[in-house]
Amino acid sequence: MSANMEILTKVHAKNLVKWAEKRPEVLVLSADLTSSTEVDAFRDTYPDRFYSMGIAEQNMLSFAGGLAREGLKPHIHTFAVFIYRRAYDQISMSIAYPNLPVRMFGFLPGIMTPGGATHQAIEDIAVMRALPNMTVLECGDATDVESVLDVANQVKGPVYIRMLRGEIPRLFPADQPMELGKSRLIREGGDIVLLTSGICTEEALRAAKAIEEKGISVHHRHVSTLKPFHDEEIMKAIEKSRYGVITMENHTIVGGLGTIVAELMAEAGMGKKLVRIGIKDTFVHGASKQYLMKEYGLDAMSLIGEIEKLTGRELNISESELTEPYIVEVHSKAKAEAL
Repeated sequence: MSANMEILTKVHAKNLVKWAEKRPEVLVLSADLTSSTEVDAFRDTYPDRFYSMGIAEQNMLSFAGGLAREGLKPHIHTFAVFIYRRAYDQISMSIAYPNLPVRMFGFLPGIMTPGGATHQAIEDIAVMRALPNMTVLECGDATDVESVLDVANQVKGPVYIRMLRGEIPRLFPADQPMELGKSRLIREGGDIVLLTSGICTEEALRAAKAIEEKGISVHHRHVSTLKPFHDEEIMKAIEKSRYGVITMENHTIVGGLGTIVAELMAEAGMGKKLVRIGIKDTFVHGASKQYLMKEYGLDAMSLIGEIEKLTGRELNISESELTEPYIVEVHSKAKAEAL
């Protein structure tokens, strides 16, 4: 990315304290990962509104359902895998079924941790979007993180959020917040529609200029609302595209953004080519984010390779022609990746 790209630290930690100040109904629940999910500042500021539930996620989600029934708004904070894998039945029956306003913040989504398969939430979108009444959001930069609380607060029922922590780039202007159900238009073009979510948007942006210089016109949109997904602008762009659409996500290609788009295209009878960039139905081993994105084909060079296949053209773009990524130390004080 650009050398002058703004990098912010512990965005959610600071934003949550400020946002919750005049919302006494907002409570925060942690499952023994308080500092790792950036809610230690909330705990210290509003100790009467913070609950440390211990390593008992199933109990925490059931408890959250009870709090919501009493008119409160519990905000769950833990690693994503410990929300939907550990407590799926409790989420289903105690939260989604009664359609209660519980907000679940899942940290370290996808391959954003060296913790390996036990800590990598690679199928959480697929699982959570299958639940009736569930809204699914994903943050891709600091602006998304700053505005996701307001977006979630618009939803009457439960919300699951793929959250970022630590050191986060600002890809979008601070005065252009995330909007529920609407994608962000990043680049206009008619050859290929590129739909990216989460950290994959930053990777796509690294390659954007080099691709454009090779004469490929890309219509690029950043997707932050994964359910409900009714973005008419996306479907219009796909219909008009010359070659088709590429989805790019930090998630398995089974049940995530690529599947969502495929479903809508099929329902609309749209005869366009769809390429899904994501984790190919496999578990992932532990390593740094940058290594894993390259290893599993989620990086900028992988995108360029798929564009070459889709268009039948050799672009001859090398890694050196791309803008440099911002690489965070795995064990930084901001806990960008480490547990």
